[in-house]
Amino acid sequence: MTSVHLVGSVGLDTVEDVFASAGRLLGPYLKRVPDGEVGGRRLWISWQVPLLRANPCLEVDTSRPGASTFTPLKLVDGVSASEIRFGELGYAREARASYVDFLDARGRGDLPPRVRFQVSLPTPYAVISVFASPAFVETILPVYERAMLEEVQRLCARIPHTDLAVQWDVCIEMVQWDGRWARKPFPGIDRYFGEMFARLAAGVPNDVELGFHLCYGDLDAKHFIEPEDASKMVELANLIAEYVKRPIAWMHMPVPIARHDDAFYAPLRGLRLASETELYLGLVHAQDGVEGTRRRMASAQQYVAEFGIGSECGIARGRTPDVALEFLKVYAGAAAPQLASTREPR
Repeated sequence: MTSVHLVGSVGLDTVEDVFASAGRLLGPYLKRVPDGEVGGRRLWISWQVPLLRANPCLEVDTSRPGASTFTPLKLVDGVSASEIRFGELGYAREARASYVDFLDARGRGDLPPRVRFQVSLPTPYAVISVFASPAFVETILPVYERAMLEEVQRLCARIPHTDLAVQWDVCIEMVQWDGRWARKPFPGIDRYFGEMFARLAAGVPNDVELGFHLCYGDLDAKHFIEPEDASKMVELANLIAEYVKRPIAWMHMPVPIARHDDAFYAPLRGLRLASETELYLGLVHAQDGVEGTRRRMASAQQYVAEFGIGSECGIARGRTPDVALEFLKVYAGAAAPQLASTREPR
């Protein structure tokens, strides 16, 4: 595959900049394009903190170490779980505004005619497990999950399904599944996560493309922890594929810059994805450019026959617009057909 995948945030100043630059540099290789998550959305789930803090049913849990003006949050004393309500979370409203810019860009020819508008969403578990005190997560999470699925309904009601692609960003679950992060796996985690992914996937209509981005974090352009190899990502991808009963259009996995060794990629042979699911490996890094990216691609091709390319995560946090543009140029150079490797997979 010569397709490229933009995870979500892009690091340019405006949505118009994102569409124009992505179309100009990546047009022939682009199947979907996000709006770049400009403004406050560059901070991923932190964008939701003011909304959570403004909820009259929640307050700062001052008993927790490190409690600040915003987090961690708990239920207000005397409030029952049935009283919690969330209205709009803001994702559908942002998407509807950006879709207008998408239509303008496509109408001008800045974007290919068949490219889809991609909306990347955090899993509700990521938001609530991070910003709520542990004792209150299981109380608040179901309410927030319903609100997030209502956001999906709103954007699907206003954006034509043939133009739309939805991606669930799977970060906190990924590093917890890995087992080396501060938050450890728990008994029954496979079923808990599997059923959760099934609910999130079922909320996306079948004629809207659905993808998953597996993530090891991107705090200030650095993973929370580095994957030892692809094995834990393969496990979680297979779990998602097992539980999700609708088509999955793509699965994205990060690759650290230093990993061009066989040991990292060998577990990819254990992937059990459906034939229609595109695999994207996040092996594009601006630091070592096209040459380094091609080296990682050649290593991966020994173990998986077909894949597209992307960056590890979004390319906004900790990065300037110049660096973001350099990423897009590396994407384009590495995807160019004349550079494609002819090595056969092992």
